[in-house]
Amino acid sequence: MDATSFSGLLPHTDLNPNFARSYAQRTPLTSVSCHSLQEHRPSSQALAFLSSNKTSKRTSLLGGSNVCGPVQKRNSVGKAFCAVGLGVYGENVIEHQSHSHATEDKVGVLLLNLGGPDTLNDVQPFLFNLFADPDIIRLPRLFQCLQWPLAKLISVLRAPKSKEGYASIGGGSPLRKITNEQADALKTALKAKNLTANVYVGMRYWYPFTEEAVQQIKRDRITKLVVLPLYPQFSISTTGSSIRVLQSIFREDAYLSRLPVSIIRSWYKREGYVISMADLIKKEMEKFTKPEEVMIFFSAHGVPVSYIEDAGDPYKDQMEECINLIMQKLKDRGINNDHTLAYQSRVGPVEWLKPYTDKVLVELGQKGVKSLLAVPVSFVSEHIETLEEIDMEYKELALESGIENWGRVPALNCTSSFITDLADAVIEALPTASATAMSTPKSVLEEDDLDPVRYAIKLFFGSILAFVLLFSPRMILAFKNNLF
Repeated sequence: MDATSFSGLLPHTDLNPNFARSYAQRTPLTSVSCHSLQEHRPSSQALAFLSSNKTSKRTSLLGGSNVCGPVQKRNSVGKAFCAVGLGVYGENVIEHQSHSHATEDKVGVLLLNLGGPDTLNDVQPFLFNLFADPDIIRLPRLFQCLQWPLAKLISVLRAPKSKEGYASIGGGSPLRKITNEQADALKTALKAKNLTANVYVGMRYWYPFTEEAVQQIKRDRITKLVVLPLYPQFSISTTGSSIRVLQSIFREDAYLSRLPVSIIRSWYKREGYVISMADLIKKEMEKFTKPEEVMIFFSAHGVPVSYIEDAGDPYKDQMEECINLIMQKLKDRGINNDHTLAYQSRVGPVEWLKPYTDKVLVELGQKGVKSLLAVPVSFVSEHIETLEEIDMEYKELALESGIENWGRVPALNCTSSFITDLADAVIEALPTASATAMSTPKSVLEEDDLDPVRYAIKLFFGSILAFVLLFSPRMILAFKNNLF
């Protein structure tokens, strides 16, 4: 799986509740002061990490640090999923005749995504980068020295299964290629609206890393920046993580700390996005012999329940609202089919958001549903969770469960109405850019570690974890075969 599929692998993930709740209370489009989620020290150290084969220390943006091993750069693979083009659509067309700031400022747009391994050889180091993130698996400060061996162990154990999945879709993730195509399409759409901007791509766990994109932004002397995560709904494990990385980098760099920035944290309610999703669903429904009998099956990426209940992640609420908006748009067009929402990609022993996609597919088959249209609602790009998990695993399960007619709505990729709406979002965000958007007080980042009760609990369980890790036969074997 790409990135967050693994975020619940261990039963103990400790997240800052104030972080997500502060996001949940804000509007989807604005410039804000957010908290920040893990990554390496910025500027010159970022380049050192990207160019060196030696391990480098990254600073946890929720407190503490971890050591990440070397990552090897690979060439991107995968067929083209996007065709650059522009279009207009209904009531969401916005005219932008003049942008005085375009002549005064050098505008940049930073697209954020999780990233994915380009080749099978990249799978294990990609997984290592994921699990080395202390916001995926957070350890007490005293035991943060275990972050690296723990990430190494999990990545080694998970790599064989993950490689099988990537091999089935061509030997690597197409996410990098598609995101680059989306960046090109967005640049073209902005230019059509009289705004010249440089569009950058920053990946969370693989090339091009966020640090690389930020260094290029500095070299280009950008004077105003819009940060646009390619996740419609906000989650602390996706948008939140990427923003925290940026804030860590910006906070310690003189040039970046003064750069006016606007962050678009979520955009699932935007009219253009909702219309684009409704258009794709309607088009795929028409391929069925009896469209009126089709069950619309929204499958969203899951997150551990603790993210929602303990950390205040707004993801579940935003996802449900997003589904309602899309269905309302379909009803406006006379489409009143039944629909349901389930969550995919759960991993590990912890409880994830329910209902689970695989369980619901079996239940629908048992209830006599014969025609099903899967909609990957939390993804705007094709990747392993659409191409392998949905198209292969879930399709096979659905057919085995009694569903006879299967369809799947493609990811938005470079759909013209979608790209045009992203361009509108960027233009609307520019006036809110502020030099304080990336500031985060250190006291907020470290507040959990200042609580003696919480720290004592983490110390106790951390000691158990340390013992299990250091003396586990699997750990010893993993290091013997893959490290030394």
